[in-house]
Amino acid sequence: MKVAMTVNGTLESHDVEARTLLVDYLRNVVGLTGTNIGCDTTSCGACTVLLNGQSVKSCTVLAAQAAGDDITTIEGLALEDGRLNPVQQAFQECHGLQCGYCTPGMVMAITSLLTENPHPTEEDVRVGLEGNLCRCTGYHNIVASALAASGVVEMHQ
Repeated sequence: MKVAMTVNGTLESHDVEARTLLVDYLRNVVGLTGTNIGCDTTSCGACTVLLNGQSVKSCTVLAAQAAGDDITTIEGLALEDGRLNPVQQAFQECHGLQCGYCTPGMVMAITSLLTENPHPTEEDVRVGLEGNLCRCTGYHNIVASALAASGVVEMHQ
């Protein structure tokens, strides 16, 4: 079947099998491998992308379901001049990653969270990230990164 959607500002149109998951479409058809596959069971959040501005686990969405929609992946977050967006910058400056496998999903989930709640508390961030798992960190620096990106705390300079 033919699906067309806007991915990171570019119209993508491809023939895919009806059962193709959005995560597989993004990685294998469009070639954007920043969206990771971590569990295939919606448990980890490594595949989180923005679908019309809302964070979704792309392993739970068929590519056909996203037809006509606007998708943003980790590759599409950088600012137009090439600089990191505030969440990416905060992750870098606050050491919000360790192995980095969960990082794209975490960044996307936090981006969505900050759109909905520009000034979250630490508790708001922790609740907002409940569906995203990190197996390496204690979440402290991930939460600090989210708060820094929101302007609640100063980033390390």
